Amino acid sequence: MTKDNKDPKVKGLGCLGFTIFGLPLLIALTVFIIWLGWYAYSTYNKCVTANEFVKHTWSDVENTYQKRMDLIPNIVATVKGYAEHEQKTFTAVTEARAKVSSINIDADEITQENLEAFDAAQSELSGALSRLLATVENYPELKANQNFLSLQNDLNVIEIEITQRRKEFNASVKDYNILVLKFPRNLFAKMFDFKERKYFEAAEEASTAPKVEF
Repeated sequence: MTKDNKDPKVKGLGCLGFTIFGLPLLIALTVFIIWLGWYAYSTYNKCVTANEFVKHTWSDVENTYQKRMDLIPNIVATVKGYAEHEQKTFTAVTEARAKVSSINIDADEITQENLEAFDAAQSELSGALSRLLATVENYPELKANQNFLSLQNDLNVIEIEITQRRKEFNASVKDYNILVLKFPRNLFAKMFDFKERKYFEAAEEASTAPKVEF
C-alpha cells in the first residue's frame, strides 16, 4: 500500500522572509523615530527662540514706558515753577505715576488680566499727564521756556516709541502663537508646556499720546 503524498506545508521564509518584509519595515520605523525625535527637537528650539523674542519685545515695551515715567517728574517740576496753584493736577499725575510704578509684569506672567491692569494704569497716567499739559496753555512764559520745550519734544519721541514697541511686541506674540498653535507643532509645544500668549491690546484712549503741542 502506497503512502499518500502529503501536501507540502507552507513554511516561513526564514531570514529571506525577514529580509524581504521585516527589514524595510524596521528601516522605515527607525527613520520615522529619528524624524520624530528631530521634529520634536526642532519644535522645542523654535518655541524657545520665539518665546525669548516675546520676552525681549515685552522688555522693550516696559523700558519705553519707564522712559516716560522717568521724564514726568521733570515735566511736573518745570510746570510747577510757573503754575504752583495747579496742585490738584500735580497730585493726580504723581498718584498715577506711583500706581504705574507698582505694576510690574514678568514676561512669563503676561496674562490678559495682568495686561489689562498694566494698560489701565498707563491710561490713567496718560490722562493725568494730558490734563497737566493742557494747563500750560494758560502760561505763555512756560510755553516759551526752552527746558519745557525740550521736555515736550522728548515726550513726543517717547510716545511714538511706545506705539512702535507695542506693535513689535504684538508681532512677536503673533509669530509665537502661530508656532505653538499650528498643527502638528502644537502637539509638541503642548508637551513642552508652551502656551498661547496674549496680545497687548491697549485701550482706545491709551493709543492716543498726550497732547503737548501748543
